[in-house]
Amino acid sequence: MKISQVQSLLNATVLCGEEHLETEVHSACGSDMMSDVLAYVKNQAVLLTGLVNPQVIKTAEMMDMRCIVFVRNKKPSPQMLEMADDVGITLLATAETLFTACGVLYDNGLRGS
Repeated sequence: MKISQVQSLLNATVLCGEEHLETEVHSACGSDMMSDVLAYVKNQAVLLTGLVNPQVIKTAEMMDMRCIVFVRNKKPSPQMLEMADDVGITLLATAETLFTACGVLYDNGLRGS
């Protein structure tokens, strides 16, 4: 699935990284605990979260993720937008809850590892 399809399925707004919308992603995870992402997530390309702080960008970069989807209309700070842009991570925002957003992507073929 392409990031553009993730954006469309979740009716999400592109916050940064529009130039990467045609990047293919094959897996996703949903978590608000970055310690769990670091400990248990392997080979996930999309992170769905309601947590909005710079640690989210740092964690996604460390885990080689390509896209972060902020749920519940959460908006990252300008600092976070700049950090994500610097490392080539696309940021999206959706009104959907974490549970619903994960379910929509799962129903459309995006899986965990």
